Amino acid sequence: MRKSADEARRTRDRIVSVAVNKASSLGLSALTIGSLAESLDMSKAGVVGPFGSRAELQLAAMDRAVEMFLEAVVAPGRGTGPGLPCLHAVIDAWCDYLTDSPFPNGCFVTAASCELDGQPGELRARLYDAVTRWRRFLAEQITAAQDAGDLAADLDPEDLVSTLTGVAMAANQEIQLLGDERAAARARRLMRAALTSHPEAIKGPSRP
Repeated sequence: MRKSADEARRTRDRIVSVAVNKASSLGLSALTIGSLAESLDMSKAGVVGPFGSRAELQLAAMDRAVEMFLEAVVAPGRGTGPGLPCLHAVIDAWCDYLTDSPFPNGCFVTAASCELDGQPGELRARLYDAVTRWRRFLAEQITAAQDAGDLAADLDPEDLVSTLTGVAMAANQEIQLLGDERAAARARRLMRAALTSHPEAIKGPSRP
């Protein structure tokens, strides 16, 4: 019984892995049971069986991609202190992730955001939740850095979250579309500059 359960789990993991790679290249909406069955040398029933439906398979692919992103980008910050040390670790890991993406089409979350932003449904809702949690995590670390005096207290955390996210999305395009080998280093520099540890430099000169 245990062997059967282990085999079922391995089969499911194998299907999801292939599904994530295909979705990265073709988009989640183009993910079909037939194409997966052909790639996996399995029957259509064997592919859809562990999930119950194509929609659930798409959600499983989305969840796996988000898990991979969080493990690659958030995990390195867990061994640091909260606030600026965590943000610096996350920025370095984020830029490394963009450079050596595990997905054929670069950052899965960025690609899925472009694909799904105008398509209401469960996939979009699942992605919305994941991106919202990620942005909340960044905002919490920014607030912790402000509490520690490493960032100016009057800065809006959401402004900085938007800045970091915008730089990352630009870098993903520069790496994937433009083939710019300097993109990751540029993104790291710009992100760190936005999170300088000198509050007065961030705020700039005071107005008379």
